[in-house]
Amino acid sequence: MRAPIGFRISNRRKSLKISQVALARLVGISPSYLNLIENNKRDIGGALLNRVATQLDIDIDELAGRTEQKLLQDLEEAFADPMTESLPFRPDERRELVAQYPASAAALARMHRAYVTAVANADAYADRLRSDPLLGQLLHQILSGVTAIRSSAEILEDVPDLDEAERQRFLAAIGRETRALSDVARNLIGQFETASASQRSASPAREIDDLLIENQNYFPALEEASETLRAELDASGRFGVPTLSDMLEQRFAVRVIVGGAPKDPGYPGQYRYDADERTMWFQGATTLATRQFQLARLFGELAAGDVIAQTLAGAPLTTPTARRLAARAVGSYLAGAIVFPYARFLTDAEASAYDIDHLRQNYNASFEQVAHRLVSLRRPGAEGVPFGFLRSDPAGRLTKHFPLPGLLLPNSGHACPLWAIYGAFRTPDTPLRQIVRFSDGSRYLFLARTVQRRLASFREQPTLSSVMLACDVLHADRTVYGRGLALSDTSADVPVGPSCRLCTRRDCSSRQEEALSPGGPRSFTRTPLVIPVIELGDAQ
Repeated sequence: MRAPIGFRISNRRKSLKISQVALARLVGISPSYLNLIENNKRDIGGALLNRVATQLDIDIDELAGRTEQKLLQDLEEAFADPMTESLPFRPDERRELVAQYPASAAALARMHRAYVTAVANADAYADRLRSDPLLGQLLHQILSGVTAIRSSAEILEDVPDLDEAERQRFLAAIGRETRALSDVARNLIGQFETASASQRSASPAREIDDLLIENQNYFPALEEASETLRAELDASGRFGVPTLSDMLEQRFAVRVIVGGAPKDPGYPGQYRYDADERTMWFQGATTLATRQFQLARLFGELAAGDVIAQTLAGAPLTTPTARRLAARAVGSYLAGAIVFPYARFLTDAEASAYDIDHLRQNYNASFEQVAHRLVSLRRPGAEGVPFGFLRSDPAGRLTKHFPLPGLLLPNSGHACPLWAIYGAFRTPDTPLRQIVRFSDGSRYLFLARTVQRRLASFREQPTLSSVMLACDVLHADRTVYGRGLALSDTSADVPVGPSCRLCTRRDCSSRQEEALSPGGPRSFTRTPLVIPVIELGDAQ
């Protein structure tokens, strides 16, 4: 569902006392077409949106309503919840609520998020009680202790002729059982706190999402720091693994080790930094792209730790896990800015029509690293094509995502099975493109490709992931992936939804779950919501 951009254009135009005819002439379109745009009957984007923003003297982010887009997506999920699905919502009710009462819409979205988290925790407790033998044993001990205490207390109360020795014996039993019951209760509380902590993965991921979306995945302070660090690296030699390794050793006494066994034999990762021994270890099978990116991240974290701390200082991160993951995400952002300097990378991207394979060769980078950097080209006045980003494992579970305004990307679980991100698994190492159309009429270009880390030995099992970029079809002609496609012909579009649970298409033969939208079946059983940890920028 799109934000009410047309209403915002109309209101801004009227406040400036500009007629429709005058504005249409200034931006190079007909008055009738502008009238359709202002009534939200035509899409607007790309160069035309930029011209309108310039003539109305308004920031393009404010005009495009990107904050409202995220709010609309949150309401879409809230209104499709089983608790509210039977209510007779009007088709444009969410859009009108966001446009006219944004604070109320935000309140509803926050309450739904809190409700979802509470349901997830309650389901987790129920699962623990049903399946955890330790909790069952603790509860049995508590019940036995309460029964014993009650029995002794009833004897003391109901038997008046107890001698003093027997009375003291029952009092001692009550004291003993009470102390034991207290110990068991503390153990039980500890188990529940552990279970609760393990189920908070939804909250840190949502908090990191909010941080990235609030900043449009663009951090000026990190970009500025990256330019300084890149200039320092370029002055020391040709940018790459050797120069990064030398600078880490000279400035921070960090030694880079490639190959051999890790210090912790049970560690499954491809790389690891040991802060105590000042060593950065890489598995021998890691690619040069992975080494370059991770060394750039370590160099950035050590050289610009204060900038990273300032970036996160005002962020609403409520748990240590959220702060740790946010620091990792911001460190990856800084690494991407060092490897792909903004101005140069944007120029190269535009010149190559966003050809990812061409860019990865130029920068000795991986497909996923380039895709991540394309998502962050959001500098005001020097923006690239706005992309959304998804990554899926072979089971279809989404493991990374960065949303695109207007495009409802699921926060967890599985997306629509018809999306290119899943079709890419059928053609490994080959880009797959498709034009999709959602039930609200919005259209997007999807580009997906599988990625795989290099295997260390014959015995190691290969694991594929699929990475997908998405952009509004209005920007498709700016990319090499839109060429040769009949972008104006909607008959070839693939009808899709965000996910089966949120999709309103009743006639879809690929549906895997019952829909939760109004008018849908009520036989669906809700499962606990588990949000995957998002680690932006990890190299493959």
